[in-house]
Amino acid sequence: MGMAELVERWTREQVLALPDDGNRYELVDGELLVSPSPRMLHQRGVRTLFRAIDAHVECYRLGEALSSPSDLDLRDGQLVQPDIFVVGYGPEERPEDWSEVGVPILVVEVLSPSTARYDRTLKRRLYQRTGVPEYWIVDLDARLVERWRPDDDRPEILTDQLTWSPAGSADPLVLRLPEIFTAVIEG
Repeated sequence: MGMAELVERWTREQVLALPDDGNRYELVDGELLVSPSPRMLHQRGVRTLFRAIDAHVECYRLGEALSSPSDLDLRDGQLVQPDIFVVGYGPEERPEDWSEVGVPILVVEVLSPSTARYDRTLKRRLYQRTGVPEYWIVDLDARLVERWRPDDDRPEILTDQLTWSPAGSADPLVLRLPEIFTAVIEG
């Protein structure tokens, strides 16, 4: 008979108390996720997408586009640090602390070799369960975006164009993906 495996379930408070050692710590359903610093290509992808998303969010006053590091709670004791996320709120509702943010209206993760499994499984299920309206997984190597919505069993795979139409936006944000990937990968 084998020994029972002891699995420690981490809490948000324990994760927040970890030392600032250059790693990114996240908490999903009691599991501690540890990621090293991302590659340069990853950061270029985040920067390129952030600029486009932020300009749209600012233009239509949809709230605020932000990027990691962050300590989002999603209102259920989790701790996630998405690469890019959009917090939807009015001018008088601007949060002052990560615990006040709630559920973003968009979450974007740019895949890295060290995070791909978590981004596609644990974190995706968390974002769907907590009602994030759109979750984009950006695969720079495959030059595609997986778009997930709360009730999806499979992602929508986008290689040509990604259109985002959040509430309050008179016009959608249209990302021409080949142009995005060329800018990020080839400069």
